[in-house]
Amino acid sequence: MVHGSPGPAPQTAKREQFARLIARGVPNAEACRIVGINRRTGTRWRYGREITSGSGKRLHYQAVINARKREISSRYLSEDERVRIADLHRAGRGVRAIATELGRSPATISRELHRNRDPASGQYRPFTAQRLAAVRRTRPGRGKLVCDAVLRRFVQDRLEKRWSPEQICHELRTQFPDDPDRHVVHETIYQAIYRPDLGGLRRDLPKVLRTGRQRRKPHRRPDARRTGGLVDMTMIDQRPAEAADRVVPGHWEGDLIVGAGNRSAIGTVVERSSVS
Repeated sequence: MVHGSPGPAPQTAKREQFARLIARGVPNAEACRIVGINRRTGTRWRYGREITSGSGKRLHYQAVINARKREISSRYLSEDERVRIADLHRAGRGVRAIATELGRSPATISRELHRNRDPASGQYRPFTAQRLAAVRRTRPGRGKLVCDAVLRRFVQDRLEKRWSPEQICHELRTQFPDDPDRHVVHETIYQAIYRPDLGGLRRDLPKVLRTGRQRRKPHRRPDARRTGGLVDMTMIDQRPAEAADRVVPGHWEGDLIVGAGNRSAIGTVVERSSVS
């Protein structure tokens, strides 16, 4: 019996070592270097990932660190608002009265009372409604481009002409001024390009983007630490006048030059009154 070549050896030990380093605050790139793995592999280990198998089944690989709690946009109803809706609805208040009380659209309240009622009793129960809404948010939906063949062809045609997603979004509002269902934001188009399973576009379309990038460059979170960022730094235009005039000794000025790949650095410190 002929056996095929063995698959890659399990990297459980490396993964556990990587997790310990990240938990201690070691930067991702440094942890990858210590463990001896590719930086892209470390990123997948750190944040987890989802892949689609050959049979179409979606597989989820858990992150080695606890993911930060997902922040829900304020445009969605909160649990407290749902409790308030239930109380007002039970008291006999109408949809518009409830909407005014909560500062929401009457359509939002009407949709909430119909979509998230308890399937068993038919009554609106706030905690059941919260659970149903949470499940619905995690369920992937079909995007506009998948459901609308005309919209999909319009977007794909412009992309082939090397239009940017931003230009296409503006053109959609011009071509379909009375059809808001065909108005999309540029992020929708980017998602459709890089996730053909969600957008229904051809898989070779990333090549026609001006960047030519085959994979999306991840956006930095607003609270993420920036490489090389200095904390509580005083800008040059904010230094006191005596330092700017080079009259009073004791004011120092520093500079830092970092080499390629952060592998080398040169720091300089001079006293301003001695340099003129």
